[in-house]
Amino acid sequence: MINIENIRNIIFDFDGVILDSVEFKTKAFVELFQEFPKNKVQELIKYHMQNGGISRYCKIQYFFENILCKEISDKEILNYAKLYSQLTKEKLCNPKYIIKETFEFIKKNQTHYNMHIASGADEQDLLEICERLDLIQYFLSIHGSPTKKDDLVKNLLVNNNYKTKETILIGDSVNDYEAALKNNIYFYGFFK
Repeated sequence: MINIENIRNIIFDFDGVILDSVEFKTKAFVELFQEFPKNKVQELIKYHMQNGGISRYCKIQYFFENILCKEISDKEILNYAKLYSQLTKEKLCNPKYIIKETFEFIKKNQTHYNMHIASGADEQDLLEICERLDLIQYFLSIHGSPTKKDDLVKNLLVNNNYKTKETILIGDSVNDYEAALKNNIYFYGFFK
């Protein structure tokens, strides 16, 4: 049971918690892999939807190695990830996609909690999107992939000397829950 009065530190997931971006990112995968068989792309979409919080790098690698049964080099993964970024970043910089309830909570409570973002989204894209949406001011730090979410959370705890019983992760996926569980912190499932 969470004792909310003990919470001092909040780690937010980004996609689906702060920004309503899941649909865009799903469509971007369809567009990115349009030259591949549709049934294979649909397998990726299913994997993508079941694995929120996992980076695009892992999903691209999974698509090639597990769905297409083909090898893919790190360089090719980076190239696909860059194309994916081009398909999504501009659209995601529109403030109309900020989830109102989350943003109101953040604004109202920014002085009461140590707030951070730990996301499966690409860190450079995440920083740019947060800057363009004027969100950076609300967070002590913003972190993303290619570092895995459970490692991002662990690093936040260690680097800031946070106590686990004073920290909560707010996320919308099983992977967010698992990152909280692995780091022995509280989890709050956010579903819009």
